[in-house]
Amino acid sequence: MRKEEEKTDYERSLRGRLHEIIFEADTPMGKAFDVALILFIIMSVMVVLLESVEAVREHYGYELYLLEWFFTIVFSIEYVLRLYSLRRPHKYATSFFGVVDLLAVLPTYLDLILPGSRYLLTIRFLRVLRIFRVLKLVKYIGEAGMLSRALLQSFRKITIFLFVVLTLVTILGSLMYVIEGQASGFSSIPKGIYWAIITLTTVGYGDITPATPLGQTVAAFVMILGYSIIAVPTGIVSAEMAAVSKLQISTQSCPDCSSEGHDLGAKHCKNCGAQMSP
Repeated sequence: MRKEEEKTDYERSLRGRLHEIIFEADTPMGKAFDVALILFIIMSVMVVLLESVEAVREHYGYELYLLEWFFTIVFSIEYVLRLYSLRRPHKYATSFFGVVDLLAVLPTYLDLILPGSRYLLTIRFLRVLRIFRVLKLVKYIGEAGMLSRALLQSFRKITIFLFVVLTLVTILGSLMYVIEGQASGFSSIPKGIYWAIITLTTVGYGDITPATPLGQTVAAFVMILGYSIIAVPTGIVSAEMAAVSKLQISTQSCPDCSSEGHDLGAKHCKNCGAQMSP
């Protein structure tokens, strides 16, 4: 009985230590792990990029293949350790970065199980999914967390703004359909809405242009309006970022679900309610 308790305590301490190294960023080991992982991610992505260049692949195809398998094994071990270090591994496995971690290694193994042939050549495109490793860089940049929180907090305001814009382009598109008609290319209201969108966003493909003086006057108004509207989402997000930057966020990660972005001194996880490690 005592041996089982000692084994359980050891397992808990081992998981806690692994969690601190893998998920935390405020310890020397955690920082070293993050830096090493970022370097491995960058190098693995470089291998993928070089492998797509035909001239490089012809001369160094075998070396790149070995490097790819090396990085695949490293990231596979990392993925397993991440799951092992959490009390609720399924929470991480089904999270965004958990899925990204799986997609980072899965295509290479699928290529073994389903070798390329003239009937299954499209399977090789699964290897391109390895580029998802780039996304794993985001969670090691503190500013990315601040940006994501600002975007979430400004979601409702931007949604209302987009609704107003959609209403505006519908009205303008319908108006141009009445003013210009089929002779100028405005064959339907959806076509007019398409013109209003590309004009309001100052893209201006030029495939549809108003020909009448009244239509050109409306177009000039829409172009000027576009310059003022484009700045609105930027202002909304900037204001939220200024508010978020004043908050003090801990680098501590939940030992149960691996969620981050907790306030300093938080006792429980804001996502799953688990007790945070001291």
